[in-house]
Amino acid sequence: MRLVFCGTPEFAVPTLEAVIAAGHEVALAVTQPDRPVGRRMEMQEPPVKRVAVARGIPVVQPEKIKSNVEFRERLEAVRSQAGGLDAILVVAYGRVVPRWMLDLPRLGCINLHGSLLPKYRGAAPIQWAVANGEAETGVTTMRIDEGLDTGPMLLAEMVRIAPEETAVDLFESLAEIGARLMVMTLHGFEAGTITPVEQNHAEATLAPILKREDGLVDLSMSSQRIYDRWRGFQPWPGAYTTLRGKKLILHRLARIEGESAPGELWVDGERLIMGCGDGSMLEIVEVQLEGKRRMDAAEFLRGFQVRSGERLGL
Repeated sequence: MRLVFCGTPEFAVPTLEAVIAAGHEVALAVTQPDRPVGRRMEMQEPPVKRVAVARGIPVVQPEKIKSNVEFRERLEAVRSQAGGLDAILVVAYGRVVPRWMLDLPRLGCINLHGSLLPKYRGAAPIQWAVANGEAETGVTTMRIDEGLDTGPMLLAEMVRIAPEETAVDLFESLAEIGARLMVMTLHGFEAGTITPVEQNHAEATLAPILKREDGLVDLSMSSQRIYDRWRGFQPWPGAYTTLRGKKLILHRLARIEGESAPGELWVDGERLIMGCGDGSMLEIVEVQLEGKRRMDAAEFLRGFQVRSGERLGL
C-alpha cells in the first residue's frame, strides 16, 4: 500500500519501521515540530522524524493542521501521484485529525490506540490503565472518525500487566505488539478480511491527558492504590509529596507488609517506610528532596537525619 504516516514519539517508531519492512510505501511522514528540551533548551527532533530521514522519507512538521492550507495541499499532492493514497496511519501523533483529512485516503485514517477500546479513550491510555491497577490492557487498530477514539475497531490484542510493571515498561511492549497489529491490519485490508466493528459506547472509559498535580500522592489512599499510581505515572508526572515543607519526589517505591498511620514515616536501619491510608505501608527506595539530587533511601537518611514519627504531606 501507499501510505502517509503520522506519529511523533518513540512509541510510534516500531510501527513505522514495521510497515516499511512489510513492503508498504511511506510516501510522507508527518510529525510535530522540533522542540526545546532539558535545562539548556536544546532543540530535539521527534523520534519519528529521525527514523524517517534515515529511511529517505520526506518529512513535514506542521504546527497546526486543521486549517493549514499548505499541509492540506501537500497531502492532496500525495494522493494525486501515481499509486494514490491508500491510508493515513496515525500513531501517537498528538494532533486531532480534521474531517478533510479523514476523507482523503481510500481506506481512511487508521489509528493504533494503546488500550482495548472502548476502555481508556483519550491521551494517556497506557498510564491510566496501570495507575488504575488493571490486570490487562492491549492495543487496538481503529478507523478514525470525528469523535475521541470512537471509530470502528479493526483488530485488537490483549496484554497482561505484571504487578510490578510500570507505564514505561508497558509502553515498550505495546509499541512492539502494536506495530505487528498494524501490519496485520493492512494485510487484512489487502486480503479483504477486515470487518470494522462498532464500539459499545456504553462501556467507554476515559484516559485524560496527565497533569502535574496527578503526581501528588493522596496519603489517604491505600498502599496498593498509591503504588499503582506511582507505576502508572512514570516517567511523568511521577509521584511526590512534601516533607518539612519541601517537595519530596518518590522515585521508586516497593510493596511491603506492615501497619502504620497515613503519611507517617518509619526508619528501619537504612530503610525508609511510609504509612498509607488503609493502615498498610510502602517502602521508599529512591527519593529526591526539593533542590537536591536523586538518591537511595540509605543516603537520604544519613544526609537529612529523618526520624521515625515524622509525617509526609506537611
